[in-house]
Amino acid sequence: MRSSGILLPVSSLPSEYGIGCFSKSAYEFVDNLREAGQRYWQILPLGPTSYGDSPYQSFSTFAGNPYFIDLETLIQQGLLTEEECRAVDFGEDPQYADYEKLHKGRETLLRTACQRSGLKESQKFRDFLAEQREWLEDYALYMAIKKKMNHVSWLEWPRELRDRDPDTMEACRRELGEDIYFCQFVQYEFYRQWNELRRYANRQGVQIIGDIPIYVALDSSDVWADRELFQFGEDGLPTAIAGCPPDGFSATGQLWGNPLYDWNCHRATGYEWWIRRMRCCSEWYDVVRIDHFRGFDQYYAIPFGDKTAEHGQWQDGPGLELFQAIQKALGEIQVIAEDLGFITEGVEKLVRDTGYPGMKVLEFAFDSREASNYLPHTYTSNCVVYTGTHDNETIAGWYQNLCPEDLEYCRDYMGNWRPPREEIHWDFIRLAMMSVAEICIIPMQDYLGLDNRARMNQPSTVGGNWRWRLQKGQTDPKLLEKIRKLTIISGRGNY
Repeated sequence: MRSSGILLPVSSLPSEYGIGCFSKSAYEFVDNLREAGQRYWQILPLGPTSYGDSPYQSFSTFAGNPYFIDLETLIQQGLLTEEECRAVDFGEDPQYADYEKLHKGRETLLRTACQRSGLKESQKFRDFLAEQREWLEDYALYMAIKKKMNHVSWLEWPRELRDRDPDTMEACRRELGEDIYFCQFVQYEFYRQWNELRRYANRQGVQIIGDIPIYVALDSSDVWADRELFQFGEDGLPTAIAGCPPDGFSATGQLWGNPLYDWNCHRATGYEWWIRRMRCCSEWYDVVRIDHFRGFDQYYAIPFGDKTAEHGQWQDGPGLELFQAIQKALGEIQVIAEDLGFITEGVEKLVRDTGYPGMKVLEFAFDSREASNYLPHTYTSNCVVYTGTHDNETIAGWYQNLCPEDLEYCRDYMGNWRPPREEIHWDFIRLAMMSVAEICIIPMQDYLGLDNRARMNQPSTVGGNWRWRLQKGQTDPKLLEKIRKLTIISGRGNY
C-alpha cells in the first residue's frame, strides 16, 4: 500500500524543558500526522546518549533515554512541582538542545521524583523488573558503577570491575543500591510513557518507524556484560573497530569506534543476543530501520588505535542466516534496510533475499558525473524514498550548495524549471511523493523549507549535532493541509 510519513526525532519536538520528550507536544504531533494524512512517524534511536550526544552511541541498546521522560507527567503524578522544574536552566535557545545543561538539570529532577515515587512497593514495578531482567540488572549496575567511577569508560575501571569479578559485583550491588534503584525507576518511567504514546499513535492510524544502529557503543553495558560477543583480544581491548572507508562525507573515512561482533560466537548461540535485541525493537516500534545494513554482508574492520578509517579491511558478516534465525524465533518483523553508500552485489542480494525494502535518497541522485540508481525513474516499488536523512543537509541547504554542473543536471531532470528559491523544497518533496516507492518519508525540516541551520547531523564531526528542535506553531493548519493534498494526489493518504 502506498503511504508516507514524516521524519522527526523525539528530541526535536517542542517542549518547555530543553528537549523534546513524551509530552503533550508528542501527542499533538501524532494528531498533526493524522490530519496531514500520514501513516508513519519515523524517529531516531531512543537509547540513552553517551559521547557526542549521538543517539547512535548509547550506553545500552535496550535502555531508554532519560531525557525523553515527560516532566509534566511527573508533575501530574505529584512527584515533582512546576516550580522545581522551572527553576532548572535547560538552555536559552528553544531552537537547539543544550545537552550539557540537560545532563545536569534532568538527573537532579529525576532523582527527586524517584525519592518521592514509592515504586519499590509497587507490584507493577516489580513485574517490570522481572520482565526486563535479562538486560536491566546489568545496565543498572553498570550505570551505578559508572557514576561511582566519575563516568569514565569501563575500559579504565580497576580490573575487578572491568572483568566483573563475582564478589566485587555483589559488593557493588550492596553499596550502590540506591543508584541501581534510581536507574530502574528511570527505565520504568521511560517504558511506561513510551508505550502509552505508541499505543496512542497506533489508535490514530500512525505507525512508528524506529531506528537502530547496527553496532553498540564500546562504552556500554552491552559490551561490558557480554564481552565475548565482540572482537576483543587477550589484553582486554578491541582488536578492531567499526567505521566506513573514505567517501563523499569524509576523505579519510568515518571512524565510528564501535566494537565489532564476533559473528562465530553469535552463530554458536543461535544469534540469541540479536533475537533479544529485535524482540525489544518489535515491542518499541511497528517498523525497524536497521542502520548500515551492508555490515551484515561485509563489515569494515579498522585496526584498534588507528586515527583514521583509511586502512580498514572488509570482512564477511553473518548474511541471511541471521535474519532467518530472527524470523524463526519472532515471526515476521517489518524492517527497512539502510543500504546507502557503496553497495556491492552481495549487499544487493542480501536485501533481495530478506525481502526488506531498501532506501533511496534524492540528495544522492543528482551527480552530473555518473548515472545514479537514486533517480526516481530507476526505483522499484519495494523501497523507501527520502529527500534526505538525519545525516544529510536539509533539501534547501543542499540545493543552495550544489555546484553549477549538478544544479543544471537537477534542472534538466526536473524539466528545466525555475521556481522561486523559497519554494524549491516542494518540488523535491513532490518528486519523492510521486515516485513508485511504496513508502515516502520526508524530514520535517524539508516540509518547512529550512536551511542547514536545521541540519540534524554532519557525519565525522563532534559537537553541534543532534540539537535542532521544532518550534510551536511551525506545523500550522495551512502546512498540514498542503501536505495532506499532496499525499492524496500521490495516492498515499492515510484515510
